[in-house]
Amino acid sequence: MKKTAFVLGLLLVAMMIQAATKIDRIEPANWFVGMKNSSLQLMVYGKNIRNSRVSVDYPGVKIDSLVRLDSPNYLLVYLNISGAKAGEMTISFDGKKVKYPLQAREMSGDKRMGFTNADVLYMLMPDRFASGHGITKPLKGMKPYVVDRSKPSLRHGGDLEGIRQHLNYFNQLGVTALWFTPILENDAPDINDYNNYHGYDTTDYYRVDPRFGTNEDYRRLIAEAHAKGLKVVMDMIFNHCGFDHPWVRNMPSKDWFNTPEWLQEGDKVYLQTSYKLTPVLDPYASKVDKKETLDGWFVKTKPDLNQRNPHVMTYLVQNSIWWIETVGIDGIRMDTYPYADRKAMSQWMKTLNEEYPNFNTVGEIWVTEPAYTAAWQKDSRLSTVNSYLKTVMDFSFYDKINLAKNEETDDWWKGLNRIYNSLCYDYLYENPSNVMAFIENHDTDRFLGEGKDTLALKQALALLLTINRIPQLYYGTEVLMNGTKTKTDGDVRRDFPGGFAGDTHNAFTAKGRTKAEQSMFDWLSKLLHWRRNNAVISRGRQVQFIPYKGVYVIARQLDNKTVLTILNGKRTPVELPLDRYTEVIGSHQEAKDVITDCKVRLDKTLKLKARETKVLEF
Repeated sequence: MKKTAFVLGLLLVAMMIQAATKIDRIEPANWFVGMKNSSLQLMVYGKNIRNSRVSVDYPGVKIDSLVRLDSPNYLLVYLNISGAKAGEMTISFDGKKVKYPLQAREMSGDKRMGFTNADVLYMLMPDRFASGHGITKPLKGMKPYVVDRSKPSLRHGGDLEGIRQHLNYFNQLGVTALWFTPILENDAPDINDYNNYHGYDTTDYYRVDPRFGTNEDYRRLIAEAHAKGLKVVMDMIFNHCGFDHPWVRNMPSKDWFNTPEWLQEGDKVYLQTSYKLTPVLDPYASKVDKKETLDGWFVKTKPDLNQRNPHVMTYLVQNSIWWIETVGIDGIRMDTYPYADRKAMSQWMKTLNEEYPNFNTVGEIWVTEPAYTAAWQKDSRLSTVNSYLKTVMDFSFYDKINLAKNEETDDWWKGLNRIYNSLCYDYLYENPSNVMAFIENHDTDRFLGEGKDTLALKQALALLLTINRIPQLYYGTEVLMNGTKTKTDGDVRRDFPGGFAGDTHNAFTAKGRTKAEQSMFDWLSKLLHWRRNNAVISRGRQVQFIPYKGVYVIARQLDNKTVLTILNGKRTPVELPLDRYTEVIGSHQEAKDVITDCKVRLDKTLKLKARETKVLEF
């Protein structure tokens, strides 16, 4: 009797434990076999899950370790799946069985091809580009928000379907890759007519924001983009998450975030980043300056993740791989790159490069000095830590072209001399072809400001699309969208005209554009289509000439073919002697104007109108 009672007691305890074991979710929800790295981290969420007994019943899979975090509501399970084949394995938590899918990969990692300097990226904000479903009422299950296009800092209702419906537009324009600002769930309530419509406050790393669509919608969009010859770049944020992420309400461990003390103790201990990135590389940097840069929060709504915690970083690395394998993205743009831990980010890039040697990632490094930016590029001789980051953003070019547009080009420093004096430092880069240049984006004033100076815009775009860079455009530039941040961020993130129900102005079609918009669209589209598959631009050597008589000339040359970009930086006409450029013109007597298809004489002088731009080939 005593033995029977004992056995019944054990069964009763086992039943109680099983009943008490509640699994809310497992991240990632599936994984892939055949990866070079056979380790898999499962983050298990559930009340009192931390102390669960765990076992796995699947050939080729074994448990490496269980990490029981500070919070009782998380458990990290590390598996080795080196010998596993695709199928559904069973994981047991206190006897409660959970089915977990291991999937075959669609292709090996080396077959995934990233963006290169042969591409032109078109950056857009999904909420502001186009609405395919026309949903204006709040979705159930999301925190309180409204859709109101009259408010620049609230949601406007754009979605992935709206982008998908306009894929032909990108082909007509001539771009080859699309970069969306983040599309992952940002479930936060509206506060004082403000919402994180921009996407930089992630609350679920494995879910597309329902207001944009579903994970399957994202996958479908990418597949259809690929069918039309368009690549897709995913915007990711490892530095911080959103304040409404479950990790904030219930921290997995006390070191999951940097300086989280203020959540318990109040503003007196809150640490915000200084936004100054120089201490990260400064050989003389003080500890306090480094701490403020790296451990301070971007803002109070963006909790700063601690990448020095290996479990945090493993989670983020796996997440990036999961999206590559699941939806087939062609590249990653990493937000606020230097704010995250340098060595941890280096390990992430090394892991990604080993798995996907032909993939590409670009990091946002907002410093306008080429020496700083170059130190972040893969294999840089300027850094003691190899970042393994293939592509960096050229904030120097952005800064200099936006100064030059308002200046007369002189004999030394001003106007287009600024571009010359920036590009002359390309020797600092290990690979100048893997530097992304731009003239504006979602965080800056529009290049046009509050005006419509198409002469300056054409000079900027001609440079952007012909120099040795990966060029990035910002949505709407082709139809003269303008705006400044002095009003509000939303002023430089206006809705694309024609993307929303009720729009009376439709810039997606030639019929709907104004005369000025159509002229700009045609000019840029001609240049973009000419650039596509143009080996002289993607592989040709670059020669630049110090601005002379206010005229800046850059040559690209490959296999006896030459392209000349000629910009008059003066507000008056110039007659330019061409014998100065004999080393690139040689014996050629004429060239073709890429935009007009007209012949241009090269034997004596070239007459240029005020602020005129010419792109010539011969």
